[in-house]
Amino acid sequence: MSRDRIARDRRGQDRGGGAPAPRGSSRGDDLHARRDRTRIAQAAARLIAEHGLTDWSLAKRKAARQLMLPEGSTLPSNDDITQALTDHHALFDGPAHAASLRRQREEGLAWMYRLAAWEPLLVGGVAAGWATLHSDVRIELAADDPKAVEMALAGSGVAYDASPPGDSSDKPAGATHLRITTGRATIRLSIVTPQQRRNRPRNDDEPRLDTAAVGALLAAQ
Repeated sequence: MSRDRIARDRRGQDRGGGAPAPRGSSRGDDLHARRDRTRIAQAAARLIAEHGLTDWSLAKRKAARQLMLPEGSTLPSNDDITQALTDHHALFDGPAHAASLRRQREEGLAWMYRLAAWEPLLVGGVAAGWATLHSDVRIELAADDPKAVEMALAGSGVAYDASPPGDSSDKPAGATHLRITTGRATIRLSIVTPQQRRNRPRNDDEPRLDTAAVGALLAAQ
């Protein structure tokens, strides 16, 4: 190295520039952040599955604090949480989760038959398979006027209440949400218009099962 180059490096260090950052440090930081997100997702999945937390944003923040990670750490996505829940069930719950999921799907199918006039679709964790024991059974209905659904429920003597979205995976925006609590499960109805259903984003790959698909799942278990 030339004397001029050495002198320039020394002057840079004297001004607080320090040594050049080692190559690959950015990749190392990215790997560290990904590992932290995975750890947060796993801890959040435990909180959701074992302690019944339904607010996923809260579960992520609480998990980060439990892991003593710094404020501002990048939190996992909802897709990361669903994958962590799937892994958690496979590792720790086994037959108990399968039995719980079957009961939830059976209850969902029974309500889908009752609400057949509004083309019901089973959605959310019960449809996808990552639902916990505490998860609502989510059913999407298509109706030009949500009041028609409410009138039908009231006319059948079904007690319900209006409710905000249950967890952060509820969609689409603008849907009307009703909650029915039975002795076996909490049923959450998301009522959209037929146009909202048709205009569902193409990248929305959430499982959406009609009565035939749910029946096939149960028959295969």
